[in-house]
Amino acid sequence: MTFGYSTNAFVKHSLLESFDMIAELGFKGVEIMCDQPHLYPPEYGSEKLQAVKSRLAATRLKPTNLNSFTLFAVGDTYLPSWIEAEPERRQIRVNHTLACLDIAAALGCANISVPPGGPLEKGMTRKEALALFHQGLDQVIPKAESLGVQLLIEPEPHLLMERSAEIKPFILEIQSSAVGINFDIGHFFCAGEDPAASLEELFEWVGHMHIEDIAADRSHNHLIAGLGAIDYAPVFNAMSALGYKRDISLELYPYTEEPQRAGRESLVHLLALMQAAGLQL
Repeated sequence: MTFGYSTNAFVKHSLLESFDMIAELGFKGVEIMCDQPHLYPPEYGSEKLQAVKSRLAATRLKPTNLNSFTLFAVGDTYLPSWIEAEPERRQIRVNHTLACLDIAAALGCANISVPPGGPLEKGMTRKEALALFHQGLDQVIPKAESLGVQLLIEPEPHLLMERSAEIKPFILEIQSSAVGINFDIGHFFCAGEDPAASLEELFEWVGHMHIEDIAADRSHNHLIAGLGAIDYAPVFNAMSALGYKRDISLELYPYTEEPQRAGRESLVHLLALMQAAGLQL
């Protein structure tokens, strides 16, 4: 298992600079933001991708995940989504995902994370939204399977899927080993769940994990580990008992003014707990 840090906390720095800073903090991995100002696919041809690969090698950072969730280059945090009414908008999301799969294969990254549908539009039923999400995934699953890169759906507060009871049946219906779950510990806490219990319930499909802290009121705001109310020990014990072997990435995008301090403090707090649980990093 490799512990990485997401570049989405480093948006005031270039992608390659963020690699250097993350490596200097002591992380062994990096989650790459596939959006501006970092690795937005239309802006990265073969030459720039080679520069990314070279800097990853120089910093000895493993790409733990490609985060293809946001689309600030053409929209915002959630839009364009898989479930918008306009086909053209949905196609933007499909095309972005296909491009991210290609980049993951080029960089040797095992997985990309994608949003869980999107915000439910006014007047659209949940059944209609789920059907649109399935239609979108049907356009990207074949490429994921052919490249050997996993598509990991990330449950998110207030989107189409945020709880275990919503994501599990959806994943079961797909019946493709190329589709799994990006398990964000804080998101399940926000949704009112016990993250350790949710991990045990969904473990079979978990291909990568996000970690951050969340306040006691469970509001969706990522905090430095140790500043919130999440009890990490049961989660790490569950990971150890279940034999979790995939990667985990720290995601602290609110700390763009001080990403190094946020990463350093979180790393110190979390490493001791991970080691106490017997996790091999």
